[in-house]
Amino acid sequence: MLGPCFSALWSSVHLPVQSQNLVTDDVAVVEGEIAVISCRVKNNDDSVIQLLNPNRQTIYFRDVRPLKDARFQLVNFSDNELRVSLSNVTLSDEGRYVCQLYTDPPQEAYADITVLIPPGNPIIESRERQVIEGNETEMTCTAMGSKPAATIRWMKGDKELQGKSKVEQTYDRMFTVTSQLTFTVTKEDDGVPVVCSVDHPAVKDLQAQTYLVVHYKPEVKIVVEFPDGLPREGQNMELSCQAKGKPHPQRINWVKLDDDLPSHALITGADLYIENLNKTYNGTYRCFAVNSVGESYDDYILYVYDAPTTTPIPTTATTTTPTTTTIFLPEATADNTPSTEPAAHDSRAGEGAPRAVDHAVIGGVVAVVVFAMLCLLIILGRYFARHKGTYFTHEAKGADDAADADTAIINAEGGHNNSDEKKEYYI
Repeated sequence: MLGPCFSALWSSVHLPVQSQNLVTDDVAVVEGEIAVISCRVKNNDDSVIQLLNPNRQTIYFRDVRPLKDARFQLVNFSDNELRVSLSNVTLSDEGRYVCQLYTDPPQEAYADITVLIPPGNPIIESRERQVIEGNETEMTCTAMGSKPAATIRWMKGDKELQGKSKVEQTYDRMFTVTSQLTFTVTKEDDGVPVVCSVDHPAVKDLQAQTYLVVHYKPEVKIVVEFPDGLPREGQNMELSCQAKGKPHPQRINWVKLDDDLPSHALITGADLYIENLNKTYNGTYRCFAVNSVGESYDDYILYVYDAPTTTPIPTTATTTTPTTTTIFLPEATADNTPSTEPAAHDSRAGEGAPRAVDHAVIGGVVAVVVFAMLCLLIILGRYFARHKGTYFTHEAKGADDAADADTAIINAEGGHNNSDEKKEYYI
């Protein structure tokens, strides 16, 4: 409830009603509070001021109260003002009060008292307590017994929604307002507050709220617990089916599309455990989750790679030219067509998984490189052998035609004497 301050504030927003030298104001007051009526005179010439009620009964004549209603009390009396308060205002006090100035002719000014009655606490009602995702829900908010009629606003979370209001007036001049709100719910609305706020000049911050309960089918996601990298032959694998929904999924099941689950597969709760992987286990594994709203699933495509092999260390050291070999693996072709099916997890294209290269391919590449280097060494050896240099001298030229050793020596000595003619050739 608001007090005299509210009454004065409400009065201040109304334009004064003037009648020559006599002035007063309209008053709005909350039921049970105090109303103040002021009769003011400009340039008064000692004329008498009096206040009358809506029935034209005198409340105050100058500073005297002829009326026996003790709720009226004199606040101020002077030559220029007669101010009277009315406490514990009721709806029956509403009406037009008269300020009268005894002049010739008499002057009157009128002050209308409006009694404000706040509504009771608003009441929210919902058509159903639980709503399924995608369906419409309907809520109503009612504010009863107010004067004037209240205004109702709706908020869902931090978003304002528009409702349809209906106003009814009762026999005692009171108003009842009912607002109806209809909207479609999503799973994100689960647990979101819906607030009905009531605006009325007699009261502030009057509201009621309820919380949405939305049921939706499960959301399913398959998570690889191990191995960390690419799945290879001989390893063990565990897939975990994570499902949430409202209500909680009642049943979770694993299947392999177009085939039976491997004989080594073990299902424990929501987990699928497969021992000793081999390539016959390749395929699409699907996890189903079911609750009272519906069912959902997620797929995982398993591709088992060869077991890792160890390359033998060569016993002969060979100097080779560094060679970089790049092997390109085919990438999955992107399909831009929208699909309502959940995206399947593929063990061949996991995030962060290194691209695998067959060890047989690596061995073949190394063998080709070594063979090429050996062929190059053989070709270079033959080339250098065929272009080897030869050194010839003519120092023993006389010995070729000598008949015996003495003659050869003599011829040789003669050759030494002619040293200018000695020539040497290098091919």
